[in-house]
Amino acid sequence: MIDFFKRGKADEGAAALGTATLALEAGAVLAPACVGVLCDATGATRRIEPGARIKPGAGERAICFHPGPYRFELAPFAGAPEIGLRLLYAVGAADPRVAQQRFDLYLASEAQLPLAAVDFGRAMETAVRRELEQGNLTLPPCTTLEEWHLFRAGLNQLLYTRFGVMVDDCIPVDLGESVDYAQLLLARAECAPPVLAQAAVLPASDALALRRLFLELPGLMGALRQVVLAPGLFGQHQALLQRLDLACLSVGTMPALELAAPGQPLAPLQQQRRTRHSVRASAALDEAWALLARLNRAAPDQLAALLDDADRIAANLELDLAARRTCYGEAA
Repeated sequence: MIDFFKRGKADEGAAALGTATLALEAGAVLAPACVGVLCDATGATRRIEPGARIKPGAGERAICFHPGPYRFELAPFAGAPEIGLRLLYAVGAADPRVAQQRFDLYLASEAQLPLAAVDFGRAMETAVRRELEQGNLTLPPCTTLEEWHLFRAGLNQLLYTRFGVMVDDCIPVDLGESVDYAQLLLARAECAPPVLAQAAVLPASDALALRRLFLELPGLMGALRQVVLAPGLFGQHQALLQRLDLACLSVGTMPALELAAPGQPLAPLQQQRRTRHSVRASAALDEAWALLARLNRAAPDQLAALLDDADRIAANLELDLAARRTCYGEAA
């Protein structure tokens, strides 16, 4: 017997949009407060206005998201979980200057639907931690007002460039009362083997990394072309774009994970190594987005050093893409 009074999972997910859930697969009609995104297999996206009826084209997937605002408390330092930052953020409004919105690209390339607000917050936390660990953002003890403003400017640009969100406010908070230190120590002591050592998840990990590279590298190149540089850096800038163009070609012609050659299966160990290299290449992609954020707010005298860093990131990307393609030897 059908229970007409029982809410379905889809209804429950839609009801959580704007609170616990940030995005999910869309229905036939968008809620008034939500925005729709249609994306095809190539990663091309187009937005649907709130309240409109969704009519996907052939091969298109419909996603809806609530722009927020959302609140998330992140721990910027892994070694000090009691130090927190309370973010109040929202998905940025459509920018008419670009063909594809950054948040739409995130949904098309790497978001796992339904996208929980806490999972999205963890992704932002990871990006902030990486920039702090590499010294690209600084948040020293007893931060002065000037240092705080510099950090906020870098944080705002990073999260907008990497995820397409606008930070409305950022407040230091003490997370000590909410941190279970015993559980943290237990988790470290009982740390599970790396995910890539589990054969069952190799295809999914490899496919996700390659999909991100395939969809995001063209968008990254388009954004890099718009960076205004001094005439003396033009040659280095063009060389960087050419290298990324070749990386796009390499990603688009990658061999299948499980095949060494047509009709010749690849050993599980070599599949694991291939997957490790594709995941490393996607990590270089994350670094490239963060570098773009720094380029967009850099002073003219900082651009040459940042382009040198871009060369390093491009070299790491090229190395892992080449290893992903030819990873047949005993060493990798």
